[in-house]
Order: sequence, then C-alpha cells, then structure tokens
Amino acid sequence: MRLHSQIIITTHFAETIVKLQQFAVNGEKFIPIVREGKFLVEDVKYAIEKAYLASQERTIIILAADSFSEIVQNRLLKIIEEPPTNKEFIIMLPSKAILLPTVKSRLPIVVQHEETSIRELSLDMKSLDIRAVYDFVQEHARSTAAKTKELLEQISTATIASRRFKIDEKSLNLMRDAIKVLDRGSPPSFVLTAVLLKLLARKKR
Repeated sequence: MRLHSQIIITTHFAETIVKLQQFAVNGEKFIPIVREGKFLVEDVKYAIEKAYLASQERTIIILAADSFSEIVQNRLLKIIEEPPTNKEFIIMLPSKAILLPTVKSRLPIVVQHEETSIRELSLDMKSLDIRAVYDFVQEHARSTAAKTKELLEQISTATIASRRFKIDEKSLNLMRDAIKVLDRGSPPSFVLTAVLLKLLARKKR
C-alpha cells in the first residue's frame, strides 16, 4: 500500500512515523519535520524548499506538531493542494479542532486509535554514548534476527521521541536498511552495533 497525502490525528508522533515506515516502498524517502509545541513559519519554508528539490524519488514529507497557527496553515494551503511531482504531505496533530476548514477540505483525515504504548527499552537514547552501545549490544548478543527487528523498531521509536538526534530521511532509512541486511543473513549483533553507532554520530551536541 502506497502512502498518500493525508492528515493524521494522533498524539504519538514518534510511534506513528515508525508505523508509516512499514508501508514505504523501495526508493521512497521520508523527511520528518517534528516540532514540540508550535509548527513555525520557518518550518513551512523548510518543508516547501524540500518539496521543490529536483528529485525522481517519491518523497513523504511529514509535518508534526502540537499546534498549527492559522498563518502556518494558510502558508501550507497551496503546497498541499498542488504538491510537486512525487511529493506527498502527511500532517500530524492531536486534534481536528485545530484545523481550518480550508485545510480539512483538501486532505483525507485519519483518526488514529492510540491503545498501544511505547514498549520499555533498556537503553536511554537521551544519554546514549559508546559505553551504553557496548553494554546494550552485549545484553542482546544472542538475540535472533526476529528479536533484533523488534529491538530496531523500539530504538527507532525511542530515537524520535527523545528529540536528541538529527532526524531526516537518512536516519529513517537506516532502520529499513538494517532490516533488509538482517533478512540477508547478517549477524544481528553486527547490525545492532552498526545502527547504534550511526545514531550516536547523529546525536545533537
């Protein structure tokens, strides 16, 4: 199933982005712009710049925040109504009441039922360092490929939720590529180490 432009009503941005990745097809890029609090006019400008970058790849641009002002929504109207070729926009916010009627009329709205919670991960992504990576890999050294896939999903969700990492399409594709490598028979401990080290390199200082 291909992802298309839509509005998703949710309070769990990180978990929802991880779930959307599962519907991605080969060659699709994700550009997440997630803000704690208000989505800013500067964020709209950045999203539009990304949308008009020349690219043959199908790109999913995710805009997520607790609130979108009328000014911000009006700035988004044209781009969501007539997006550039191969570009899709997914807007995430906690309530339909925030939306202007003009925005509601342009995209389908999906209300996400949030009965699940983030599973406990024995790794604090906010304080991730080399020692924590080593200890975590040792703890799961004998994990199967299936278990490692579950761990990668948890790590992906915790990474986005922590807001301590530079999250872009490369970061999101990292998990998808790791799962592909696992399916090809690479050792789970090697894959887990590689993913965590790459994430550590993208941690905000």
